[in-house]
Amino acid sequence: MAATTDPSPQQGPDDADAAEAELAAQRLRHALGPVTVVRSTALGGGLYNTARLLELADGRRLVLKTAPRADTPALTHEQGLLGTEAFFHHLAARAGAPAPTVLHHEPVGPGTPAEWLLLTHVDGITWDAARDRIAPADRAALRHRLGECLARIATVTGAAYGYPRPSVGLSGPDWPSAFTAMLHAVLADAIRFEVALPAPPGLLADLPVRFAHRLAEVRRPALVHFDAWEGNIVLARTGNGPWHLSGLIDGERAFFGDPLAEFVGLDPLGSAEDDPDLMAGYRSVAPGLTVDTGARTRLALYRVYLALVMRVEAVPRAYGGEFAAWLDTWSAERVTRQLGVLDALEA
Repeated sequence: MAATTDPSPQQGPDDADAAEAELAAQRLRHALGPVTVVRSTALGGGLYNTARLLELADGRRLVLKTAPRADTPALTHEQGLLGTEAFFHHLAARAGAPAPTVLHHEPVGPGTPAEWLLLTHVDGITWDAARDRIAPADRAALRHRLGECLARIATVTGAAYGYPRPSVGLSGPDWPSAFTAMLHAVLADAIRFEVALPAPPGLLADLPVRFAHRLAEVRRPALVHFDAWEGNIVLARTGNGPWHLSGLIDGERAFFGDPLAEFVGLDPLGSAEDDPDLMAGYRSVAPGLTVDTGARTRLALYRVYLALVMRVEAVPRAYGGEFAAWLDTWSAERVTRQLGVLDALEA
């Protein structure tokens, strides 16, 4: 088993990075045998896991992701997330979507206080980093392609609804029961972390009961990435040629449920279901998708859920500064607005 000793609190930034690089090399040898790392670089952008780009003497480029220690405060569903990510990438690739190849997953165990995951590196840059360089025609083509990929992922059917890891306990034989467990878990997390909610807890907890008939319209547990925003989509191009979608990354938030939930995760600040390019791409694979009253009701429920997750996670992750203030305001407004949408749709 690879050593997993954390850097000493007395170490400076350079020493800590060197220690992390050595630990990464040890884990790499544990997974792949005798290999030589010629460059090890910390990757930024993540809010939960840490990641390093490992460049090998044989030319391979790999990514090592490490979760927080298992005893780190986290939301109820945040258990074994890298195992979920490995599972998601296997299934997504099998469905024909571009995803990194999983080389090794090490769960928490004796001598391993934090799980880790080794993946192939997806070459390119994230969509959000490339946004200002993408021409409108390229953007339309990319959104169409993204819709295709997400529809292919949704063709994968799970054995049950909800989060896939049994230890989390947030799954069920049907979508109403699974979604109820998911929503009630984040409400319980709000109590545990003393997070003020933007609406009465009882009103929020009753939403799955109130709209159970709409949730029951979901008859198949489809695979959902639920975090496919532009920061988790990698683009690439040759020279000044057109951009193409080279990979969908960071699948640790995946679950099985309503495929419509994907549109909430990929556009948490907007309404992706109203994007004609994205929807045309999706319907090229799944022509039966409709956005009727029932669908818009469920979308509003998923927007409430995601806003609550983002609001509550700010405490255990110790967000601060302007981002924390923005998230507090945005999540409150988002929940309030979606509750209004639900009232209007019900009427």
